[in-house]
Amino acid sequence: MRQFIQILSFFIFISCQSQDSALSQDSEEIILRDVKIINVHDGSISESMDVLVKEGKISTIGNGIRAENARVVDGKGRYLMPGLAEMHAHIPSPQWGRDNTEETLFLYLSNGVTTIRGMLGHPVHLELREKAKNNEILSPRIFTSSPSVNGNSVKSKEEAVAKVTQYKNDGYDFLKIHPGLTKEIFNQVVKTADEVGIGFSGHVPVDVGVVHAIKSGYSSIDHVDGFLEGLVPESANVTPNQNGFFGYNFSHLADNSRIDRLVFLTKQHKVWVVPTQSLFVRWFSPVDPEVMAETNPELKYMPKSTIDQWISSKKSLISSPEFTNEKYILFSEIRYQVIKSLHESGYGLLLGSDAPQVFNVPGFSIHHELNAIIDVGLTPLESIQTGTINPAKFFNMEGQFGEIIEGASADLILLETNPLEDISNLRNPAGVMVRGIWLDRKTIDRRLEEIAERAKKI
Repeated sequence: MRQFIQILSFFIFISCQSQDSALSQDSEEIILRDVKIINVHDGSISESMDVLVKEGKISTIGNGIRAENARVVDGKGRYLMPGLAEMHAHIPSPQWGRDNTEETLFLYLSNGVTTIRGMLGHPVHLELREKAKNNEILSPRIFTSSPSVNGNSVKSKEEAVAKVTQYKNDGYDFLKIHPGLTKEIFNQVVKTADEVGIGFSGHVPVDVGVVHAIKSGYSSIDHVDGFLEGLVPESANVTPNQNGFFGYNFSHLADNSRIDRLVFLTKQHKVWVVPTQSLFVRWFSPVDPEVMAETNPELKYMPKSTIDQWISSKKSLISSPEFTNEKYILFSEIRYQVIKSLHESGYGLLLGSDAPQVFNVPGFSIHHELNAIIDVGLTPLESIQTGTINPAKFFNMEGQFGEIIEGASADLILLETNPLEDISNLRNPAGVMVRGIWLDRKTIDRRLEEIAERAKKI
């Protein structure tokens, strides 16, 4: 049986006073002076440029820009790039048992994540999305899924029609598909979604299978779900629901010559893929979780109870009788081949880490994901594109965010060194701007220190 456990995390409260201070910059004009602008389309760099930000947008890009009342941020010797999109994020909701929304959103922002796609929706997220859009809260741009559409929440074709129609009318950006749907009910979900005009993304239910899922028109398939199972020949005569953790149990049966067909289908049917490869590196790898807990500095922002849950979950997964290092290596090699092929010949990849999840702290996990897809074979520029221009294309919002051009949203990351030379240069930005609101390094560090201190008390 597929194991996919959403580990809920607890954060601490950041004062409303500090948020109000940041939001007071909403109408402020800012000049980022003498920066090196990274073109995320081709990797070229424009030297000694000024960027004027007005009303949350990039107003002017040029040399020697003057604006009488503008605040000037010194960018000399620094690199400026668009903010990143976390395309498989999770946003707190009431069932988490605690209102920790502000904390989670700030953890994303502190790492340059200025857009998030929430993958487990709740009615409160609709209001949150609008508040973020209007700068009523300090937050990345938000896109939100519906509540989960799965085998427990939708048990009949009639219920599929009702739920999909309701979620469209409620205003969710897309449907979130989870495991458990029968093929018949899934088909009804797709039919109704097409009729009412709402997309769908997420998992591939076992009964549906990846080929049928792709042909049904997913907006995105996340976790590369179903692809390994799709490489198993019919002659293997497997029982589908014995696939294990994302097909792990079938690794030895995979026929890699089938990869090209699946990749071609994703391109033909315009299906994006969110690998969340860091999830498999950090949760499913045979690394001692106790060691991970001791050697990952970002865990200081998490309560001990959450870290203990993560340790327990990882131990349980990698201590099962089916798990061996050799099988994990084979499983990983197959995923690497699939992801690289999807990048080279498929419709496209989107950056996402599935945070918060086991050893994936919101915001910080995006750096693990960037490293993970570089390990697959992408260049630093290509990996950055999965979190900038690709999400803009995905949302049909090219020119509105994801690149530094006049008229685009002022979602920016200021860096001390060039991330195209070393992707780790994206860590610890000198500053982050979200819709024209500027967060300098001191502000980021001060708030992160508050989070770390309060995490000790939970």
